[in-house]
Amino acid sequence: MSDQPSNGDVTFDFSRRERLGFPEIVYGESKSIDQLQRILNQCREKDHPVLISRCQPEKAEELSDGTYDAVARTWLWQSNPPPQRPGKVAVLSGGTADAPIVAECINVLTFLGLKCKSFQDVGVASVQRFLKHLPELEQFDVLIVVAGFEGALASVVAGQCPQPVIGVPTSVGYGVAVNGNAALNAMLASCANGLMVMNVDNGVGAALAAGRILRSQ
Repeated sequence: MSDQPSNGDVTFDFSRRERLGFPEIVYGESKSIDQLQRILNQCREKDHPVLISRCQPEKAEELSDGTYDAVARTWLWQSNPPPQRPGKVAVLSGGTADAPIVAECINVLTFLGLKCKSFQDVGVASVQRFLKHLPELEQFDVLIVVAGFEGALASVVAGQCPQPVIGVPTSVGYGVAVNGNAALNAMLASCANGLMVMNVDNGVGAALAAGRILRSQ
């Protein structure tokens, strides 16, 4: 029998943490306020933390007792901080325009109990901005690279650093770069062997991938 209570068209996966090592993260953009409130009620009844991604500000205003990050568009409710897990993750970004996806990554990593740090605006237009961080980056177990336009930063990082590198193309840029297709294709076609690539703007997926990698070590 499932331990996942159903409430109309809303069913939260309470067993995911035991099954996969991380809790369910709720995608809020396409859910109604009523659906989100019912999910939250289920989680509160079990004292289970809940993180909602892509939560619009007007929805966040209707949800009580949580913390909203307007940059990342994440909403969090938890009665206690998560236990700390081993491993450290660095999140690098090509430019400040990538800040929403960086913030989403950081919030999910923190929700998982992982230590993390962001290195923002280190894109290849002035590659020395990235290179000066190489000594510090040696301290991290997984690197997440968030970049739009042509997405070249992911290849540079994966060509310089031995850790697992996860690329996140973003929908930042002009002309053919719009919607992240240029960055996505560039990362997928990278000659930096072993570079892993997420879907466009998928900061949640990158953070969960880092969690899977660290869990397996």
